[in-house]
Amino acid sequence: MPSTTTSGGTILRDASARYRKASREEGGARGAFDAETKRSGGAPRAEVTVRRDSVPADVAELLGAETAVVRARKMYDGDTLVQLADTYIPVDVAEAAGVEQVDTGVGGIISRFAEAGFAQAEVTEDVTQIEADADQAAALGVQAGDKLLQILHVGRTESGRVVEVTQHVLGAGWTLRFSVPLA
Repeated sequence: MPSTTTSGGTILRDASARYRKASREEGGARGAFDAETKRSGGAPRAEVTVRRDSVPADVAELLGAETAVVRARKMYDGDTLVQLADTYIPVDVAEAAGVEQVDTGVGGIISRFAEAGFAQAEVTEDVTQIEADADQAAALGVQAGDKLLQILHVGRTESGRVVEVTQHVLGAGWTLRFSVPLA
């Protein structure tokens, strides 16, 4: 089954099935990262803060709002910080889905969205290189200005409404895998 695996210092994030309900909720997992890390024998944990705040201009354009619920996460495998992930959710969606608390339950926010009538029907992920800012560098153990991978994840409902924008900033050692059905 596709997963995030840690082996010899390499982290493989396979996006082929990570957002499917069965993958996100496997073994009572709290979302895709939790399930994948456990599946590979790791020890996932996250430090999460939740607040309502203004959002960056590019996120505001996607959400159609300048304020959102922000779930800022430091995501670990054991004691190793492997990524920073800031998720921006429209306030009405966050309220309806009940995702303004730290623990969002089995399957995480994507499962809560579906239960509240905001099921994600399409996910787009743009992967780019960014230069680590001072905070990212300090957190991830790199130098400011070092190149890091960023995944901009945008989740849309069947009607096309953006209900989630997540900026994942990955530490060193990641491999990203995407597969596309050809038939």
